[in-house]
Amino acid sequence: MSPSIDFSNWGWSKKSSNSTSTSKKGNPVVVTMENPNYSVLEINGPDSAFQPVEKDRTKNAKQFTWVLFLKAHKAVNCVAWIGNILCSLMNSVKKRIFFGTMESDESDKSMKAKLLFRVIIAFLVMALAFLLFELIAHFKGLYYFHNHNLHIPQTWEIKGLFHEVYVRWLRFRVDYIAPTIQFLSNFCIVLFLIQSVDRMVLCLGCFWIKYKKIKPLIVDGNVEHDLEGSNHGYPLVLVQIPMCNEKEVYEQSISAVCQLDWPKDRLLVQVLDDSDDESIQWLIKAEVAKWSQKGVNIIYRHRKFRTGYKAGNLKSAMNCDYVKEYEFVAIFDADFQPCPDFLKQTIPHFKGNPELALVQARWTFVNTDENLLTRLQNINLCFHFEVEQQVNGIFLNFFGFNGTAGVWRIKALEESGGWLERTTVEDMDIAVRAHLNGWKFIYLNDVKVLCELPESYEAYKKQQHRWHSGPMQLFRLCLPAIITSKVKYYTFIVSALHNFRKNTYSKHVVVDMLQIAFWKKTNLIFLFFLLRKLILPFYSFTLFCIILPLTMFVPEAELPIWVICYIPVFMSFLNILPAPKSFPFIVPYLLFENTMSVTKFNAMVSGLFQLGSSYEWIVTKKSGRASEPDLLAAEERESKAMSLQLHRGTSDSGLSELNKIKEFRETIPPKKTNKIYKKELALAFLLLTAAIRSLLSAQGMHFYYLLFQGVAFLLVGLDLIGEQMS
Repeated sequence: MSPSIDFSNWGWSKKSSNSTSTSKKGNPVVVTMENPNYSVLEINGPDSAFQPVEKDRTKNAKQFTWVLFLKAHKAVNCVAWIGNILCSLMNSVKKRIFFGTMESDESDKSMKAKLLFRVIIAFLVMALAFLLFELIAHFKGLYYFHNHNLHIPQTWEIKGLFHEVYVRWLRFRVDYIAPTIQFLSNFCIVLFLIQSVDRMVLCLGCFWIKYKKIKPLIVDGNVEHDLEGSNHGYPLVLVQIPMCNEKEVYEQSISAVCQLDWPKDRLLVQVLDDSDDESIQWLIKAEVAKWSQKGVNIIYRHRKFRTGYKAGNLKSAMNCDYVKEYEFVAIFDADFQPCPDFLKQTIPHFKGNPELALVQARWTFVNTDENLLTRLQNINLCFHFEVEQQVNGIFLNFFGFNGTAGVWRIKALEESGGWLERTTVEDMDIAVRAHLNGWKFIYLNDVKVLCELPESYEAYKKQQHRWHSGPMQLFRLCLPAIITSKVKYYTFIVSALHNFRKNTYSKHVVVDMLQIAFWKKTNLIFLFFLLRKLILPFYSFTLFCIILPLTMFVPEAELPIWVICYIPVFMSFLNILPAPKSFPFIVPYLLFENTMSVTKFNAMVSGLFQLGSSYEWIVTKKSGRASEPDLLAAEERESKAMSLQLHRGTSDSGLSELNKIKEFRETIPPKKTNKIYKKELALAFLLLTAAIRSLLSAQGMHFYYLLFQGVAFLLVGLDLIGEQMS
């Protein structure tokens, strides 16, 4: 039913003679609607409905109230979201404390390995004592620490025994402790600046490579035509897959290598199995047998004694008589999956380049987005390959071999002494010795090999310990050889003949050769080993985890704000540039890198002074996500391997053994638990204690840094950053 409206009283024809431009026109009329869906409207005249409406007049009290309600609703949701995160975090911490297991590595059982932990505990106890002392002084009205220009009271100004003890502590702190801490902090700042300059130079080199589009070129342009002809144009290539108890990933690497686009009669695959689990040995043998039936030239090798770890495994395989026929060897770890055209992208670089010993490819990762730990690892490794390896390969023709996803000239390996078992970084060892012998390396940033990142903090920590203790152990062994090394005679003769043909031979040739030798030694000692392997973990741990908290209790020794905030943020920004999608993680990355400094520092010291587990090799745990999208796929693979043995006429004893293995796996699942790390927890409490002390001195930036860094150490110490075990 439409509303009844009476138009007789609207009075549009009436005008008031005394009205002005701002007066109201007509009489106000209230229209009552019978239909509740219509609104009540007040019309003041015939033109009022067509006049522009002012925005301010449309805002009534009800609208303002609704706006406030909406804003309050958003604020409540934000608070609830933060509360849920905190509750989840507290629940995780509670469960970890009650159900987590304390870190109990073999290295922690030795007294030497516990030295760093005891030093951190000593600093923590001192920090707590200093904090308690300062709090008592604060409540007693002794505010000397608020003033940077410390005024120590005279004898007649001292009131009471506590006041006298406090004044003596101030004098001792000013005269002895503050100068020592200030000297150490200045020393670490100098190291920090030197390392930052080195990092910036590497970044500038990377920008120059990108700007000029510099890439390693194939010397012989007809190599592709040679490869397209008969198989005799293809060199003999040996592919080695070293592995040890790699149950989760053995199949993916063997499958990828067996599908390389290379003539089968010019390729030999060696599966070098060091597994001590017989069930895993059976599975790997079955996989090798499967590809052997398909016509792939593949061999399974197993050592009874795992001496020398990976280096011993590779050395044993290279001693085979048939290896002498091969010219190149490609190495892939068990979780690496090369593309089918890998050899066709790498081998051509060797032709026409007799001084080339190694072609290294880049790593890419299948589980980058699995958790926060893998994302942070991806930032580091992207910078390593995109910047460090590429710049060193282009400008120096030398870099550290990554141990996998590379092709070696077998002649270079033999002339450099082959694989040695003296360290846990056999890849870096052979690279240094080959470099001293005059061989050159090439890094191909466009050739990528798929692999897997460790998803648990336990696996990542053990990997980093090996990566940082091994180089220091190698440095001790290689330093005399680097200092006494000389230019090889054949290199000198080749260079002399080259200059003679160009009529430029002179005494300057000898000087140039000596300069190259001197630069090579300087690069190896100061840049490759000292700056990037020793100085970086030393100042990171000492400056940001020890000296900075101590300056909160000794205000006379100060750290500039640019050391704590500006330069670290800028350097983190440079590190993230090769992985632009990781920019949202710049703050967690900065905090996590400082957190990992305790592990790297401990590994560096143990390798340099042969402490603890400097020669311990622990295989990095893998989840096999590249080949196992779910548990069903794993079960299907096992059944395939067992059925293959059945078709090949395996004996009854072998079948019964496989059935026992299957039943054993079904009945006893592997036990996995998260661990609690003592060193990280001790440093967390030390930094949080220093953060509380910084509040008394009103040092805002220092407080926030210590607070966030302490929380980061706490999360890592409780193993809440990586894979979470149920």
